Amino acid sequence: MAGVKVFLVDDSAVMRQTIAFLLKDVPGIEWLGSAPNPLIAVQTLRRQRPDVLLLDIEMPGMDGLTFLRQIMSQDPIPTVICSSLSTEGSRVALDALAAGAVAVVAKPRLGLKQFLEDSRQELIQTLKTAARARPRQRAPDAGTAASRSAPAPAGRPAGQVAPHTLAVNKPVVIGSSTGGTQALELVLTALPADAPGIAITQHMPEKFTAMYAERLDKSCAMQVREARDGDRLERGLVLIAPGGRHLMLRKSAGQYFAVVQDGPPVNRHKPSVDVLFRSAAECAGADVLGILLTGMGDDGARGMKLLHDGGARTIAQDEASCVVFGMPKEAIKLGAVDDILPIDQVARAILQFDARG
Repeated sequence: MAGVKVFLVDDSAVMRQTIAFLLKDVPGIEWLGSAPNPLIAVQTLRRQRPDVLLLDIEMPGMDGLTFLRQIMSQDPIPTVICSSLSTEGSRVALDALAAGAVAVVAKPRLGLKQFLEDSRQELIQTLKTAARARPRQRAPDAGTAASRSAPAPAGRPAGQVAPHTLAVNKPVVIGSSTGGTQALELVLTALPADAPGIAITQHMPEKFTAMYAERLDKSCAMQVREARDGDRLERGLVLIAPGGRHLMLRKSAGQYFAVVQDGPPVNRHKPSVDVLFRSAAECAGADVLGILLTGMGDDGARGMKLLHDGGARTIAQDEASCVVFGMPKEAIKLGAVDDILPIDQVARAILQFDARG
């Protein structure tokens, strides 16, 4: 059986040599080669289409982001972004996710070969995961609302929470992975400023989550921020698990609070959706709505089963609107899901859950 065909575009000769060394002769991977820039890459892509494009975004001439948008507007290819851990690198990587990239792998500026050797299995798994993604064609200038600068929406002054949002509410917990950054934006931008408090675990590298939350906050009526240990989950507030740490909920005096802590990966992930869902099942019982969105693997499936068996309402994103149907599919197989909905109906389901009191 043929392996996943991978092609790399990166202006760094060291990066090209290192990736080639790491991926050649790997079972399940077929190395197609590399190019130093998008203009040369186009010639190869016309002859042979890869299953996954591994793309640097900080290149002279045509940068990777421009190239990605061009690909997504013409013939979408599952694309994994190589990004530095710098602030600017993280910002552009988020632009790339908004433009249709399915995943980001971080690369350091020093010790490249050692870093990639240490992270080899993760890179290989990411590429194999990306090959199963179904990116959608986009307009040439497509960016998502969260990727564009915008003031806080009308009805919620920036940095301010209305007094009524401190009322006790039934929490919503959401888990997502590959394709989740776009799916979450579609859900959150459709919610009003006084929607129920939401806790989210999105698989994302360290240093990216705070910036991602910042972007969402600019385009949502609700407040969105990276979760901090001890945060109260209030109406009108969305808390996103920090990359590299688990997010849980606890209940005290009728209120829900965030618990952010380190710990071993669960289902190979930190943060893990199962960790969030299990905590919600323990502290909220039937008074919680659990939602599992697009993503590879099975993280969140067993946690959603606990929610479902405890009387909570559970929703999975449908296959047609998922970039990768892995996580929702596994939850459905366990009998953990009440409703299977397209992504554009999830926000309405949250409001209906809230209206039931």
